[in-house]
Amino acid sequence: MHDYIIPDDAGCGKAFIRRHQHPLPGELRAVGEGVSLCAAGRWQGVHWCYNTPMQSGDTSPARIGRLKEVAAVFLKLGITGFGGLAAHIAMMHDETVRRRNWLSEQEFLDLVGATNLIPGPNSTELAIHLGFVRAGFAGLLVAGVSFILPAVLIVTALAWGYARYGAAPQTGWLLYGIKPVVIAIILQALWTLGKKALRGVLLTAVALGAAVLYLTGIHEIALLFGGGALMLLITALPRLRKANPALVFLPPLAALNLLPGAALSAAAPFSLWLLFFTFLKIGSLLYGSGYVLLAFLHGDFVTRFGWLTERQLLDAVAVGQMTPGPLFTTATFIGYLLGGMPGALLATLAFFLPAFVLVAVSSPFVRRLRCSPPLAALLDGVNAAALGLMAVVTWSIGRDSITDLPTVLIALVSLLLLVRFKVNATWLIAAGALIGVVFALLH
Repeated sequence: MHDYIIPDDAGCGKAFIRRHQHPLPGELRAVGEGVSLCAAGRWQGVHWCYNTPMQSGDTSPARIGRLKEVAAVFLKLGITGFGGLAAHIAMMHDETVRRRNWLSEQEFLDLVGATNLIPGPNSTELAIHLGFVRAGFAGLLVAGVSFILPAVLIVTALAWGYARYGAAPQTGWLLYGIKPVVIAIILQALWTLGKKALRGVLLTAVALGAAVLYLTGIHEIALLFGGGALMLLITALPRLRKANPALVFLPPLAALNLLPGAALSAAAPFSLWLLFFTFLKIGSLLYGSGYVLLAFLHGDFVTRFGWLTERQLLDAVAVGQMTPGPLFTTATFIGYLLGGMPGALLATLAFFLPAFVLVAVSSPFVRRLRCSPPLAALLDGVNAAALGLMAVVTWSIGRDSITDLPTVLIALVSLLLLVRFKVNATWLIAAGALIGVVFALLH
C-alpha cells in the first residue's frame, strides 16, 4: 500500500492521507526522504512532496522515461507551435495539463504568471518551467532545447537561402490554413484558464481593465505588474506585516530591466564576441512582445553598429514570426546573416541563455509565491492581467487570420473538435497546413 497526502488545489494548506495500492500519477506521492517545493513536511510519519521533480542523481528508468516524454512533447510543440506566445501557452496547456496531467490548472497559471515577472522570451521560459516540473533540472534543459531546436534549424536554413538568393520565403497560403486553427486553440485555452484564474468580480475586473488599458497604448509590462500590485494592495495589505516585505518589491525591481541597457559600443566593426554580448544583453533585458525586440535590434544593429539595413531587420523579424516555435529565433537569422553558422549559433546561445538561468533560479520558488497569501494575491493579479492581454492579442490576430468564409469554417470546426471531441491540437495544425496547401494549388 502507498500513502498519499492530497493537498488543496495550490499544493498548500489542508491535506489528508489517502491509502492506495498503486501509484497515482499527478498527485502527492510519498517519496521517503522527499522534499516539497512548497514546504518540507511530515504528517503522520510520512515524508511527502507534490509534483517534485526527480533528483539529478536519479538514473532510474522512470526518470529516463520522463526526460524522453519531455523531449517528445516539446519537440512536437517546437515543430507545430505557430502563432506566438498566446498560441504557445494554449498548446502547452493542452499537452501538459489536459492530456498528461503533469500539473494542475492553478499550477500552470502560476507558471504563466512567473514567466511574466522575469525578462526573456516568455514561451520558451514557460517550456523550461514545465520541463523542470516534470523532470527536474535535466528536464529544464531538455524542454528548452527541444522547444528551440526545430525553429533554429528551420530559421538557419531560411537564412542560408536568404543570404544566397536575397529574398525571404513566401508562406502565406500555408499560414492561411494554420492561423484560424491557432485562434481556436487559444480560445479554448482562454476559456479553460479563465474559469480558474478569474475567481470573482475583482479578478475579472483586473483582466478587463488590463485589456482596455492595453488598447489605449499602455505598455503590457506596466499592466502585468499593475494588476499584481493592485491585487496585493486590495486583498493582502493587512497581512503584509506577517510576510517578508522585501519579497513584495522583487517584481517592481525586475521592471527596472525595461530601461534600455547602456550601449556596448558605438559604431564598430563586426566581431563574433560583440555579436554574442549584444544578444546576451538583449536576452537579459527584454520584456514584452516582438515589437519590443524590434526596438532593441534596430537600436543596436541598425542605428548603433550599422551592421544591418532596415529591410534586412524587417525580413529577419518576419522570418521569426512565420516559423513555428519561439518567435525570437530572429536572433538566429541575424547571427547567420552577420557571421555565418558560427554567428547563428552564438547569437542563439546568447539570446536564450538568460532564460535558462532565470528559470533555474526562480522555478523552485514559484510554489512559495502561491503559499504566501500576499504574494499569492500578487500572482493572481498578474495571471488575471495576462489573460486580459492574451484576449486582446487573440482579437487582434483573429481579425488578420479569419478574413473570409473558409477561414471562419476552419476556426469553428477546429473549436468544435477541440471542445467536444478533445482532438489533439497538433493534428489540427497539420490539417490547417494541408488546407492551406490545397487552397494554394486551387488558386
